[in-house]
This record gives sequence, structure tokens and C-alpha cells, in this order.
Amino acid sequence: MTNAYVRFVTAGGFSNLADGVATMVWAWMATLLTRDAFVIALLPVALRLPWFLCALPAGIVADRVDRRQLIQRMDVLRAAAFGLAAVSVAFAMPLPPATDGLQMPWLYGLLLVSAFIVGGAEVFRDNAAQTMMPALVPPERLERANGRLWSVEIVGGELLGPALGAFLIAAVLWFPFALNAGAFAVSALLLMTIRGTFRPPPRERAPWQTELKEGIAFLRSSPLLMALAVITGVWNLLWMMVTVALVLFVQESLGHGAPAYGLILAIGAVGGILGCLIAEHVIARLGQGRTTQWMLLASALAFAAIPMAPTGWALALILFQPTGIIWNTVSVSHRQRVTPSEVLGRLNSVYRMLAWGMMPIGLLLSGALISFLGPYTGRDIAISAPLWAAALGSGALAWASWRTLAEGFYKA
Repeated sequence: MTNAYVRFVTAGGFSNLADGVATMVWAWMATLLTRDAFVIALLPVALRLPWFLCALPAGIVADRVDRRQLIQRMDVLRAAAFGLAAVSVAFAMPLPPATDGLQMPWLYGLLLVSAFIVGGAEVFRDNAAQTMMPALVPPERLERANGRLWSVEIVGGELLGPALGAFLIAAVLWFPFALNAGAFAVSALLLMTIRGTFRPPPRERAPWQTELKEGIAFLRSSPLLMALAVITGVWNLLWMMVTVALVLFVQESLGHGAPAYGLILAIGAVGGILGCLIAEHVIARLGQGRTTQWMLLASALAFAAIPMAPTGWALALILFQPTGIIWNTVSVSHRQRVTPSEVLGRLNSVYRMLAWGMMPIGLLLSGALISFLGPYTGRDIAISAPLWAAALGSGALAWASWRTLAEGFYKA
């Protein structure tokens, strides 16, 4: 791999370390201000809502500008947003005990704003990063290059990040936000060292509406790409239902604090790293279609096992599974390979609006379901309800898409 690719991956590692810390601290911070599950869910919603609102403009921008510079500027913006959150939390210390109401609404409001800025910048950055990858490696090495990139990202974003964030938020509440500001600043500096121009091929500039229609038309012209986008969107909705319930399940049903929660997420992330290492071999052995089928089915079984976990260690072993990363290796590599560079940014934006735009709905559904059922079923049953709903939904998704995936990859 080239030096430019190595620096690109290293910058992604720092960026995803910060994302991993954020995965832990946003939801946990919300639980320190309220015990209302719906209000808790709104903070992650602010982080994920930009995937629906900003995905389309992010694709248009990525097909018009130097993608390296766009990534760098988004990291600078995220550093500033986390700096704002760090100062706000430090100023608010000490926090009063959380109740069913909302403590310190002004702090909650500033955190919502910071999360929305971070989420919006992430949309533009990630879209540009995926469109930049084919310029760094040849087409035949995309699976390997993506696998290595994701292994670094998982180490930072899912292994080290959540564990580090958990220990830091338990020690000094504002420090994880400050650490993230520094990590994004380092990522931006690393991107400055990558030489070259990463603009899309020259073309006649059209009105943005026309350019957007070209991206939509390309997606609609490929039944397999459309199916992958919709399936990923539904799965992401179900996964977001799990994430809100998971933090409350660890806190209330298992009785663990922030360090244990971070450790559980970190152990689960090792399964993702395993997925990065074996994805290329699994795909080569099973084929793309069969790989996606079995990964969907395995995720349904994992969701069903979560509410039955008797201890934190058991929960960590359940989360130790590589299904998501192997699915992504198939879908993203196929998308990068079949899409021309000049339309890849817009295609990515339309695809990811469908695939990632469903996340806020899953978060809201989870919080609303827990809040609604709590007075009737008790808190423990209410917390497990989104987990069972996600398991049933994922199983139905695997059944409904089984033939579509087999036929789509056979014809591809």
C-alpha cells in the first residue's frame, strides 16, 4: 500500500478513536441528566439525524471539490464542536442526580447542538472518504484496503474508544469531549501531509438538482444496489433500537457502571476486528450473495440473545460477532467497484440516506417503546422490549431478502 493510503488510514484511526469515545459518552451523558428513555434517545438522534438531512448535499459536494480537503475541514469542525461540549460540561460541574425530569436544560441543549454539528460533519467526511478510497488503491485491492481501513477504525472506534471513554467519563466528566477535540485535530493535520489532488474527473457543471437526479438514477438502475441500501437501512433502524436499550440494560438490568459498559463494548469490538481479518476469505469461500444472507441471519440470533444475557461477560460474548463488518465489506466494495468515480459521491449520498437515514427512527422508536411500556410492564420488561423487537425484525428481514440477495449477486 502507498504512503498516502497509510496516512489516510492513520487519520481515519484517530478520527474513529474519537467516534468510539463519542459512542460511549453521548448516551451515557444523557443518562446523567435524565432517566426518561425518550429524552435519553434524543441526544443520539441529534448525532444521527444529519445522515437523513445532509446525505444528499454531502454527495453533491463530494463530486465537486477536492475530497481530501473536505475530509480535513470536517475534522476541524468536529474538533470545534467537541471543544464546545467539553467547555459546557466543565462549566456545569458538579451535576445534580438524574431524575425522571430533565436536569440542567441549558447543558442538554448545548450538547444537542454539539452532537448535531458532529453528526453533520461526519456525514460529509465519511462520504468523501469512501469516494476517495478508489483513488488510493486499484480496484482489485478494494476488499483488502477496506478491510484494513475498517480494522483500524474498529480498533479505535469500537475497541479502544468506548473503553477509554467509559473510564474517562467515570473519572473526569468533561475530559472525553476534550480528548475528542484533540483527536480530530490530529486527524486533520495528518490529512494535510497527503500530497496530490483528489478532485473527481473534470466534467461540465450542471445545476445541483440535475446532479442529484443523476445519482438517484444510477441507484435506481441497479436493483442490487437499491436492495442493499434498503436492507442496510432497515438493519440500521433495528440496530439503533438495540443501542438505546443496551445502555439502560447494562445500567439497570445488569447493574454495571460506565467502565463495565465500555469494557463490554470493547470486547464486542474484537469480533468486528476478527471480521476485518476474515472477511476477504469468507467472501471468497461462500460468495458475496451467500455471505450477506448468513450475516443477516446471524445478526438476528445475536439480537435475540442480548436480553437473555445473565451477566456483563455473557453480554460481551454475545456482542463478539463479526456479522456487521463482513456485510459492509461486501456491500461497500461492490458499490465502489461498479460506480464510476464522477458519480460515486452522489451515489453514496443517496445510498447512505436510505441506509443510514433510518437510524434516528430506530432511536426514537426504542426510547418511545421503553417509556410507553414502563408503567404497564415494569422497567426491566420495557427495556428488553426493543431488543426482542430488533431480533424479530432482523429475522424477518433475512427471510424477506434471502432470494433477492442470492439472485442479485448471481447476476452482478
